[in-house]
Amino acid sequence: MLAGQSLTGNQTLVSKDGKFELGFFTPGNSQSYYIGIWFKKLADIQKKKTIVWVANRNSPITPTDFPSSEFKLLEDGGLVLLMKSYKSNNSSKIPVWSTNSTTSKTMSDSSIKAVLGEDGNLVIKSSANENIVWQSFEHPTNAYLPGAKIRYNNLTKKSQKLTSWRNAEDPSEGIYSVEFQLDNSISVIWNQSRKYYFSGVWNGHYLSNMPEMEYDGRIIFNFTSYKNGSYFTYFLTNNSLHLFSFLDFSGQMKTIIWQSESQDWTVISSKPTERCQVFAVCGAFSICSEYNIVPRPSMCQCVPGFEQRHPNDWDLLDYSGGCVRKTTMHCSDNDMFSQIPNIELSQISPSAVALVVDNVETCKRTCLQNCSCSAYAYYTNSSGVSTNTRCLLWYGDLLNIEQIGDDKGDEIFIRLVASEDHMGSRMKTSLIWIIVGAAFSGITIIVAITFLFLRKQWIRTPTQAPEQGDSYAFLTAFRYKDLKIATKNFSNKLGSGGFGSVFKGTLPDSTAIAVKKLEGISQDQKQFRNEVSTIGIIQHVNLVRLRGFCSEGRKKMLVYDLMPNGSLDKHLLHQNHSRVLNWRQRYIIAIGIARGLAYLHEKCRDCIIHCDIKPENILLDADFSPKVADFGLAKLLGHEFSRVLTTMRGTVGYLAPEWTSGVAITAKDDVYSYGMVLFEIISGRRNLKQSNDGKVRFYPTWAARKVISEGQPVLSILDNNLEGMANIEELTRAFRVACWCIQEEENQRPSMGQVVHILEGHLEVNPPPIQMHLQAMVEAEETLDFFSE
Repeated sequence: MLAGQSLTGNQTLVSKDGKFELGFFTPGNSQSYYIGIWFKKLADIQKKKTIVWVANRNSPITPTDFPSSEFKLLEDGGLVLLMKSYKSNNSSKIPVWSTNSTTSKTMSDSSIKAVLGEDGNLVIKSSANENIVWQSFEHPTNAYLPGAKIRYNNLTKKSQKLTSWRNAEDPSEGIYSVEFQLDNSISVIWNQSRKYYFSGVWNGHYLSNMPEMEYDGRIIFNFTSYKNGSYFTYFLTNNSLHLFSFLDFSGQMKTIIWQSESQDWTVISSKPTERCQVFAVCGAFSICSEYNIVPRPSMCQCVPGFEQRHPNDWDLLDYSGGCVRKTTMHCSDNDMFSQIPNIELSQISPSAVALVVDNVETCKRTCLQNCSCSAYAYYTNSSGVSTNTRCLLWYGDLLNIEQIGDDKGDEIFIRLVASEDHMGSRMKTSLIWIIVGAAFSGITIIVAITFLFLRKQWIRTPTQAPEQGDSYAFLTAFRYKDLKIATKNFSNKLGSGGFGSVFKGTLPDSTAIAVKKLEGISQDQKQFRNEVSTIGIIQHVNLVRLRGFCSEGRKKMLVYDLMPNGSLDKHLLHQNHSRVLNWRQRYIIAIGIARGLAYLHEKCRDCIIHCDIKPENILLDADFSPKVADFGLAKLLGHEFSRVLTTMRGTVGYLAPEWTSGVAITAKDDVYSYGMVLFEIISGRRNLKQSNDGKVRFYPTWAARKVISEGQPVLSILDNNLEGMANIEELTRAFRVACWCIQEEENQRPSMGQVVHILEGHLEVNPPPIQMHLQAMVEAEETLDFFSE
């Protein structure tokens, strides 16, 4: 491929002897498109591509954008993946991935070419002197081909690493990685934090924990150390072999070889050997077992009382999401425990707290007394001395629960809600109620059981206050009278809006909270709690964490952690505020808001559209890190949400044009609102302002004309309070993103994921057009009623 040439559609680049091929592909049943490299001849035989490298693994191309996408070699030596721009005409395209490589001045006079080698390495080099500009071997994804190197750089103290796919149909970065360590070894790591496999150090012939390396005559291993670093590589003794290593999404480093007899790949090495040795391979509260102790459809199974968090991922053999409780835990002395035998206790994480107690009942009671205790075990050390009998307590999520075979290991007891003893191992409390109930009439029994069920499901006991250590994934059901005490009879009002008022409060453990009293909610208790539970499991560093709720009759409230620096509007739009946010703070806030929205749109099981993005709904923590608030209210309030939103004074200034046209609301409505907020972050003032002469001025239109039409420097639109102190590149990027976000046609707006990539500098963004409909909106008479300040 020469400079200026590109691949589109089904066009491919093939290595000289036809071993490897590069082009667009879709993994499995996915409909997303990626640029990748695969074994060409074997793909023709199998009718399935074995992918060894992916360019845009974290930036897929949608089916809509695929026809106009192209993989192009630029004149300056860079390879880019381009897609249709958001401009009305389709003449320009924007990059979604690039090599970020350019030629040196001495090479620029020579022609540049991209060559796919017989080793599977994609190389950009000079046609004249063969000097290499860039190569895919230096930027691996999950595969380690013969001839490639895994390096450690002594200067940067960083390792070149492999990162697993998320699952068989998603090549985006998974939670497992392989890294070269400083001690000349290789480790497999979970979540960039936990090493669970260690290769041993190089002894001159092989890695000490992998002696098979010395005896496999098909492979020659090599370790090289030099001044600035060191690396491992390997070669094949027979070039006709098809063999390579890769980090599977299972968390195992595998080596596979093509078998001509079976016309398929065969695994010849797997580290760790067993999948259950992969740390947290089954996720939280899930048992991993390669033994048939109990009938199971797969190696992973949720513990009793739990269910799969993401069933669709389990269908793709990705169990990392683990399991969640079927019923919300409300912490009671009557909670039950489910007994699970044959568990390797030493492997469970987080590490257990060990106590010396007299008997198993004391161990159980100790766990019951702490609402954060999720499991306990009672065992005797191998020494057999009774004084070494210990009680182990686990807090929070349980990871790495491995069942190791009949008559092996120890028992663990998982905490369940009182009404859920699925294993039938702890039925004492239930039996007591049955005996008592036998003395009453049938109607009394039904009433009593119903009352008990509701009490355990939703209401805390009067003597029990919520603890800060409670898992936020399982929300606390607060009583109205407790919140009334916490807020001093709702006396300290923080603010109000169309959905109700917010009050400051303090829990008995001194935790500061914000209580939102929802107004006009007609949902019944069950529906309200189901929707709140859906919101409660959503967690992200840029989303306000929901602590709990209250639902007693018409009294419905949401309880959040209090953000000490209040809402963004107080720091941006109030001229009398004592502190002015500098540009760096504003830019970090802009990126954080975008990340939070991208998570809601693209990372949750169901896309969550906020529908009310504005500075008042962006809260700032103690470090001025942004937290998007009130997400999920559109889902919670249903049809009432639209009514409240469209009658609110001020909010309409952030709503996309399609809100008034009656079309279906999409995630691109949030993108529009985000663009409006981004303009206010830049300017430090409301987008619409009525001057003394009665005219309404619209900042986005004024800014776009000033910079795009008049060619004024972008600093001319910056908040005067910053006195021109801003990073020009960041300011330009933010301005362009804001303009693209408020395009009239929603298909011209970027996704929030693309906004994040642009603001972080991973994607380029073209100058936007000026939208004339915005000026027309300002000139309408009704605008004066909605937006005058």
